[in-house]
Amino acid sequence: MSIISLHQHSNYSLLTGAVRLDDLISKAKSLGIYALALTDINGMYGLIQFYKKCLEEGIKPLLGVMIDEPDAPQIYALFIAQNREGYSTICRIITSRKLKDDFSLFTLLKEPLEGVFIITSSIELLKISGNKEYVFAELVVTGSKRKETRDVYDFAVKNNFRFVPVSPVYFLEKDDFLIHKVLTAIKLRKTLGSLNENDLVPDDYYFKTPSELLPLWKRIPGALQNLDYIVKSVNLDLELGRVKFPAFDVPDQTSPQSYLAKIAYGGLERRYTQITPKIIERLEYELKVINELGFTDYFLVVRDIVSEAKRRGMMVLGRGSAGNSLVSYSLGFTDVDPIKYDLYFERFLNRSRLSPPDIDIDFSWRERDMIVKYVFEKYGYEKVAMISTTVTFRARSAFRETAKVFGIPDSEISNYSKFIPWTDARNLPNLAAMFPESKTLKLNEEPWKSIVNIASKLAGYPRHLSIHPGGIVITPTHITNFTALEYAGNKGLGLIVTQPDMYPVEDLGLIKIDLLSQRSLGVLRDTMQAIAGK
Repeated sequence: MSIISLHQHSNYSLLTGAVRLDDLISKAKSLGIYALALTDINGMYGLIQFYKKCLEEGIKPLLGVMIDEPDAPQIYALFIAQNREGYSTICRIITSRKLKDDFSLFTLLKEPLEGVFIITSSIELLKISGNKEYVFAELVVTGSKRKETRDVYDFAVKNNFRFVPVSPVYFLEKDDFLIHKVLTAIKLRKTLGSLNENDLVPDDYYFKTPSELLPLWKRIPGALQNLDYIVKSVNLDLELGRVKFPAFDVPDQTSPQSYLAKIAYGGLERRYTQITPKIIERLEYELKVINELGFTDYFLVVRDIVSEAKRRGMMVLGRGSAGNSLVSYSLGFTDVDPIKYDLYFERFLNRSRLSPPDIDIDFSWRERDMIVKYVFEKYGYEKVAMISTTVTFRARSAFRETAKVFGIPDSEISNYSKFIPWTDARNLPNLAAMFPESKTLKLNEEPWKSIVNIASKLAGYPRHLSIHPGGIVITPTHITNFTALEYAGNKGLGLIVTQPDMYPVEDLGLIKIDLLSQRSLGVLRDTMQAIAGK
């Protein structure tokens, strides 16, 4: 029997889901669960990590999302990807929900959606849904929605909709309800005492065992067969690790490989007064590895970006392990001669390396945005995005936010937090023993004792999305075929980023290009202009 829990919210729900992916999948495996679905709210933040970990543990992952109606979060639908096309459909739905002011589930569900199962408890949404082969009525079998569930069941039976029993999960164990309360209070900027019933989910929205769920599900005729149908219908391969990069537009009658070789050899003539057999052998070896690993177009794109910056008179500096590459040196990315200093190319790129090559390109802090704009315009706004970074709770932020929801005044919190070092939040209960600067804190007295104990449990939970310092991705087709997008921070700033951060982005096979902002290069430019009297 395939047992599936269809309403999971991981710790990547951003401040509501109190479930760690590792713990979730570990518990599912210990219970012998064959298939597991993740449906974070309006987001795919944890989907790729979830997918990887499920496959590693022999669990069939079902990738989904819970999309709610703007201004009416009680109206929602679950979307489960049946296949690769369905995964892209989900990415586009999430992106529309995050970026478009006029987004509406009612408008969305009037159109055919390829490759997804749709599950909803909203009778209004069911009424407008089209293909009943892929649309299911959601029957919430736990919590306090018994009357609403009965109404949905009656409607589904009358209108020939199949139904799916769902047990929502917002926290792993029943005792974790307190963490859900704290995270919800942080998100809503309320104190624990001011939370009302509508702010919180029922306290039995924890991960239930099959023995707890089966008696509930068996009361619903056909429920388990419908679950089995969904599980068996899902066939999704994300091809993790396979490079997905756009083909560079090379001159006619030229392949990317021969074009890269041509400009690399041309670069040698500019770099060296005498090209020795050792240099030729090294260049040929590097080109062979680059071509075999599928990074030829990547090098051509980076060379295009660097060349454009130099054409505009910008100061450009390549650094990092790319400095070990003769190809990078010949193409002008870096200015350190790897032959002269006997630098190992394998530190930068080799056949055993699983991650893509890392080429860090520095620009003046005053000029970097111009080159980023060039990349968007050259390769297409629909194919380029900045990468997000997930800011997580560490000791000081976890302490401050937890103290706030306890109603402690900011001034009093500051008097304590300034003595808390930058460390893992799990260390909070033992600060006095671990750090001399924290010895004066009275953390064994209430309310501080409760605050640090709760705050320590927030370790590693996402706090908000921000922007990677320089990471940018270029995709071969529309970027929402691969990942969902959203605004980073204030929507009015217009800064759009990938929902997953750099690690799952790279797992998807998307190659990160680091275009970094260096204040020192700006200072150097100002100094040179001052010397020249400009």
